[in-house]
Amino acid sequence: MTTRILTGITTTGTPHLGNYAGAIRPAIRASQQPGVDSFYFLADYHALIKCDDPLRIQRSRLEIAATWLAGGLDPDKVTFYRQSDIPEIPELTWLLTCVAAKGLLNRAHAYKASVDKNVENGEDPDAGVTMGLFSYPVLMAADILMFNANKVPVGRDQIQHVEMARDIGQRFNHLFGQGKDFFALPEAVIEESVATLPGLDGRKMSKSYDNTIPLFTSAKDMKDAISRIVTDSRAPGEAKDPDNAHLFTLYQAFSTPEQCAGFREELLQGLGWGDAKQRLFQLLDGQLAEKREYYHQLIARPADLEDILLAGAAKARKIATPFLEQLREAVGLRSFRSSVQASTEVKKKAAKSARFVSFRDEDGSFRFRLLAADGEQLLLSRSFADGKSAGAVSKQLQQGGEVDVRVEGLSFGLWLNGEQVADGPQFDSAEARDAAIEGLRVALQPL
Repeated sequence: MTTRILTGITTTGTPHLGNYAGAIRPAIRASQQPGVDSFYFLADYHALIKCDDPLRIQRSRLEIAATWLAGGLDPDKVTFYRQSDIPEIPELTWLLTCVAAKGLLNRAHAYKASVDKNVENGEDPDAGVTMGLFSYPVLMAADILMFNANKVPVGRDQIQHVEMARDIGQRFNHLFGQGKDFFALPEAVIEESVATLPGLDGRKMSKSYDNTIPLFTSAKDMKDAISRIVTDSRAPGEAKDPDNAHLFTLYQAFSTPEQCAGFREELLQGLGWGDAKQRLFQLLDGQLAEKREYYHQLIARPADLEDILLAGAAKARKIATPFLEQLREAVGLRSFRSSVQASTEVKKKAAKSARFVSFRDEDGSFRFRLLAADGEQLLLSRSFADGKSAGAVSKQLQQGGEVDVRVEGLSFGLWLNGEQVADGPQFDSAEARDAAIEGLRVALQPL
């Protein structure tokens, strides 16, 4: 069975060695595993929430796309696209916004953190909070649910957003599925073994600390950065402590076990820090030189990069476009032509072998549906306190006989022994409703 994995890539900032070891390299390796259908997208709509500098947005999209491709991502084996090239994403975002509870979004960590900070500073709770920040989880839900991703690799701070995507998708399925689940419910995947590399000063490598080692700038820049790695004062010839040297940690993240063991032994034997830094540079340059060259080729030919991303978007839209049409149909955004055609076919559909399906609702009550052979819902029962009561009503209907159907606007109700026991769907026209009622009568004679 194929597992669909979807990975969003933030498009702010220029990637460094820590990004490569901690996220890019393991994700690319994962895409090469059998039985995996991988989707990778540049989350440039998300970037607009945090950044209002158009030039920075544009440059970052270019650099990050080039980085992933140079790092080994194969666009022929994965679906690699820009979020902003999929117009179905913002449309799905709106459909999901209309079913997402505000209370759910109120609990989002990023929004709560902003509110708490404002309150702490004596400001209005929503000062500086945009709707982009507030509804960020809905956009992320659309990214995930559009392609029915089974697994979503995220950091621990993003687990809540995947859980929200599950909640929103489940709510949509309940409201509009009529026995069919449009959305698979995704699972967050936390990679516990992902490396967190130390920066030049020993803290986590991060642009905010200004302690990064550039990934695909020149070899000279990389060498200069490595030369600034902070070490202790032990002189050449004195034994070093590899386990407490972040230079060794960096070497370990890119070396084979044999190389790492040899380097450790040399440090214990008194290898000087200058020579150790040279060894680290040679190791990194040996692994990244070819990738660096490809990266600069892509940066120099942005039109080629554009073609790759547009081809990925076309691949993604082959899934997104027809799927969104199904969702539009489900919520009632239907063509008038199709509505007329559907009304003339209801009787034929209902005349086929129909079936009752019993289920337990979220509140613990019992209900049943009458489904046509193709799965279309003909009838949905009212709630019953226990399964026995619901079963007795459905059994009585299956025995046939005259049914008491009462019109209610563009829908209808089914009555039994003077009590309403079920409801029909909502129709676009009286003609479609009447055809459905006739089809229902045929379906219940008898099952």
